[in-house]
Amino acid sequence: MPMYTLKRLSTGKEWEVNCSFHDLAPMLEDDDVIKVLSKPRIVSGVGSLMSKTDDGWKDNLKRIKEGSGRGDTIKV
Repeated sequence: MPMYTLKRLSTGKEWEVNCSFHDLAPMLEDDDVIKVLSKPRIVSGVGSLMSKTDDGWKDNLKRIKEGSGRGDTIKV
């Protein structure tokens, strides 16, 4: 469900509602309530890339690191 930010004009109070647009329409019929334009909230990736890989890939990286010699920058 989308999140909408509403504002009461008389008090200036803002609040968020989580509902469908169909359920939002009756709330906006009140002349004192408007929908506030806001930027979308995007959640980017959480956690590191290594936390999302399987053990086979980590074993492969360890093998590559052992054969790479001194001064390698591979993090396992």
